[in-house]
Amino acid sequence: MTKQQKAEIVDFLSSEFKESQAIVVCDYKGLTHKELETLRKSARENGTKVQVAKNTLVTVAVKNADLGDVQLSGTNIFLWSEDQISACKVADKFATEKKDKFSIKSGIVEGKIADINTINAFAKLPSREELLGMLAATWMAPLTNFTIGLDALRRKKEEEAA
Repeated sequence: MTKQQKAEIVDFLSSEFKESQAIVVCDYKGLTHKELETLRKSARENGTKVQVAKNTLVTVAVKNADLGDVQLSGTNIFLWSEDQISACKVADKFATEKKDKFSIKSGIVEGKIADINTINAFAKLPSREELLGMLAATWMAPLTNFTIGLDALRRKKEEEAA
């Protein structure tokens, strides 16, 4: 790889990492190409980006993005997203499915170095869409109960009139 190619990768990753809220570092040793494509497809569906890159290039990119100092070793694949939850969910789900070949090592969440437990905790949180659904259901509950009460009152009045 030429210096120019390395610089382009570092620039790309730096700009991506600046925009992201979560970066998850995982070990993927032993995964087949088909399994990696499954991970990439799942990530794309959830708004998460995935890339395998040299550890030294990622370390430089993380420093350039002002996200701290990370120590990387071994075979790593990097997942990142614009929200804190998506990348964590994708990594956790895939790690559960492929326990022997894929594992979460560490990550950066909201600009802070995160351990496996933190990433797993974020993965268990509901997604933005799920939270919006819960909020809408909570807001609709009083209105729903009010209409049920009015309908019951209408039926009672009709029975009394008949």
